[in-house]
Amino acid sequence: QVQLVESGGGLVQPGGSLRLSCAASGSIFSIDAMGWYRQPPGKQRELVAVITNDGITHYADSVKGRFTISRDNTRHSVYLQMNVLKPEDTAVYFCNAIQDYTTYWGQGTQVTVSS
Repeated sequence: QVQLVESGGGLVQPGGSLRLSCAASGSIFSIDAMGWYRQPPGKQRELVAVITNDGITHYADSVKGRFTISRDNTRHSVYLQMNVLKPEDTAVYFCNAIQDYTTYWGQGTQVTVSS
């Protein structure tokens, strides 16, 4: 089993920045892709960004140019730098990791963008 713990959420004003972190622990031997998803209030969970173990990234169109995903394989961690935040970015953000064809999820961290 792999456990994922997110941190870094909070309340920020429009135009502000936040950095989310996610650390994996447990039975780690070769994590493949890691990523971030979010679930806005009353909506379904959606992909935000994903990064493979060799650094290839993919972003949702809504966050391109504003969010940056990065990864530290030595620390089994993934990060999401979020800039120029908008009210529509308000959501619970979940960390995700895939190992040996099994998907693991964190418990989520709330991001609220409001003045």
